[in-house]
Amino acid sequence: MTTVGIKAAAYCLNFAPELALHYGGTPRQERRAKPDSEFLRDLPGRAQTFEQAAAYAPNQAYIGAMTLEELAQAPAPWSDNPVREARFGTFGEIMPEDEFLGLMDICDVFDLIWLEEGVAASVAAKLARNPVLGEKQLARLEKGRPLADLEEAVRQHALPLYLHGRLAGCCRRAHDTDENLEAGVMLENLASKASGVLALLHLIRNAGLAPADIDFVVECSEEAVGDTMQRGGGNMAKALAEIAECVNASGFDVRAFCAGPVAALITAAGMVASGARPNVAVVSGGSVPKLYMNARDHVKKNVPPLENCLGSFALLLTPDDGQTPVMRLDSLGKHTVGAGASPQAVTTALTFDPLSRVGLRLTDVDKYAPELHNAEVTLPAGAGNVPEANYKMIAALAVMKGQIARGDIDAFVAERGMPGFAPIQGHIPSGVPYVGHALEAMKAGRIRRAMIIGKGSLFLGRLTNLADGASFILEAPGMGAGAGRQVRQEDVTEMLLTALGDLAATLQKGR
Repeated sequence: MTTVGIKAAAYCLNFAPELALHYGGTPRQERRAKPDSEFLRDLPGRAQTFEQAAAYAPNQAYIGAMTLEELAQAPAPWSDNPVREARFGTFGEIMPEDEFLGLMDICDVFDLIWLEEGVAASVAAKLARNPVLGEKQLARLEKGRPLADLEEAVRQHALPLYLHGRLAGCCRRAHDTDENLEAGVMLENLASKASGVLALLHLIRNAGLAPADIDFVVECSEEAVGDTMQRGGGNMAKALAEIAECVNASGFDVRAFCAGPVAALITAAGMVASGARPNVAVVSGGSVPKLYMNARDHVKKNVPPLENCLGSFALLLTPDDGQTPVMRLDSLGKHTVGAGASPQAVTTALTFDPLSRVGLRLTDVDKYAPELHNAEVTLPAGAGNVPEANYKMIAALAVMKGQIARGDIDAFVAERGMPGFAPIQGHIPSGVPYVGHALEAMKAGRIRRAMIIGKGSLFLGRLTNLADGASFILEAPGMGAGAGRQVRQEDVTEMLLTALGDLAATLQKGR
């Protein structure tokens, strides 16, 4: 089997400005180095309200409450032009921070999250109205503790959790001496777990399945789960499946920095294609340290600090039934060790090479989904418009390969690109946020083929200077692997010339 169906998708946001303020990587480091800095004084007053976050156009696009075409037409800057506020969309929801603290308590199996009793009662009533939470999940929410108990725990080793500037709970450490189980690490892992659980529950609902129908879970966040004897050993996937009541599932984690989600989808697709497991969920929660990552520049330039939501997603892979958009396994892109690190080399390895292997041109892809970072976050931080830069590189490659004229670059970018709309959570923006929109567009007949591209910065781990990347083609149902256009003579000539050029370069290096 060379195709695997992607049956359903879910995307959720957990609004968390207090977690961002206190435990986001940039504010936390600033608090240690300069606790009285102007940045920390100004940041709380710049925060969005939940209503503002729920009316922010990219957030609405992420959960499927508006299309990407509507997003592209929305007045800019999006932060100054709210759209219709909506908590729920086609794919998932934007959850307020108080409910998210309750969800973390539901996902906690070692009594690490304590909530103040009034907060717990209020949150219980709100979570009971959530359409994806069942009785067993709601029964896991504790009754809460007196404020004095929380204050004493914080005086010891617990991390305080706040709502509107007031103590609402705490996260306790899981071991007295193991730094891998200290309160900060447990908070990050529990937040990632809870956000991933929410996406998985929405996925099951969107797919019309029962939790017991899920056979396997592949989790692909950036969090390390383990103790001092096996730091990063995992298994976040099985921890998610337990809370979601996927009683027939097992699972494991895939880690590859920002390339992790695409790598996880390829891994899951291999299991489905082999017949080993028919219903595989690929899931990722968000990253607390990435909250307010670029907020220092945002405050300095007087723009809203928008990195206030934990992003999560879940995708369901199933056998190709002829009715479902499919992931092609005969044209996977990979950034090899020897490919080179230049933008041209990376783009070639992830787009041109896999397309050429199945007789397709760069212009045969209707939509490309590379790093879908929201430019309203990255531009003030000096990182530019990341999606646009990727689209221009792909278009330039098409010019180099003789597939479009130089004057067609702008049209290529406009037709085959899209505005960045994903939360800046590292692994979250790398291609996968578009899959849900692509499924909808393919079912409606608006597009036939998309390419999902993930890239990863392996050098962040200080073990190699290499980057990484992976990609795959997503096609409308019924096209069939290899059912693209016929390979023309000029295509054959182009591929032969490319191969001869590569051979000549190799021989030249060997002299």
